[in-house]
Amino acid sequence: MRIEHLIPSDLLGRRPVRVLVVGAGGSGSAVVMGLPYLDQAMRAWGHAYGLDVTLMDADVVSETNCVRQPFSLSDVGLNKATVLINRINLFWGTSWSALPHFFHERSLDRSYDRVPDLVIGCVDTRAGRRAIDSAFQRALGLCCYWLDLGNNSASGQYVLGQPQNQRNRRKAERLRTVSELFPEIIDTDAGESPLPSCSAIEALDRQEPFINQTLASSALAMLAQLFRYGSLTYHGGFFNARTGQMSALPIDPALWKRARRRAGAAARQLTAT
Repeated sequence: MRIEHLIPSDLLGRRPVRVLVVGAGGSGSAVVMGLPYLDQAMRAWGHAYGLDVTLMDADVVSETNCVRQPFSLSDVGLNKATVLINRINLFWGTSWSALPHFFHERSLDRSYDRVPDLVIGCVDTRAGRRAIDSAFQRALGLCCYWLDLGNNSASGQYVLGQPQNQRNRRKAERLRTVSELFPEIIDTDAGESPLPSCSAIEALDRQEPFINQTLASSALAMLAQLFRYGSLTYHGGFFNARTGQMSALPIDPALWKRARRRAGAAARQLTAT
């Protein structure tokens, strides 16, 4: 049975919603460049404090990044997160932050008044997602939401979940995270996809253009629905660029159970072989 998710009453309080974006590559750059529009919309809807965003990534801009990501040749060699946040702050007059570091399982160990309310994971490896998932398991993990974006050459998904912690109690309607629904996504034993290409033409061959932007726009539109109306009937979606199909992930406990059973059966079969 499908149900409706209601936003926690304490999230839109007397302070900005704290957002941590992990990864400033294809999806991360598209997300963070769209967040100022969500920030402005929230203020227009009466949420006077808007967003307080931090972007984390230790990578530097390469020439290949200038093909599918919002960087120019003048950015080559500079930290991705710093370039994007400086650009946003100059244009929008914000005071958002950049952290030129890789995310690790202790990255969320900080004082309560600095714990992000929403972590947006835009990493392209199982190890990266596993680090985020592990960070949520720690005692100080009090994040409200984890929004994960991921893609392959011509398709991708975005999933909004609520990590189980002191803030998100165990209950039937808690949004299941991407690692709960699709545990293979954090299975580092399964190996990683090929590393990004070092040439522009090969990069375009490995990934269709606009996949990242489509997923980012869809994910941000979902957040806009949540912050404006305080509720959702879906918590993610799947997009296929070759067929043009976009399908929503409904908030459905029965569907969540079936997903867990399939994941368990697949794990048992893998163990048996």
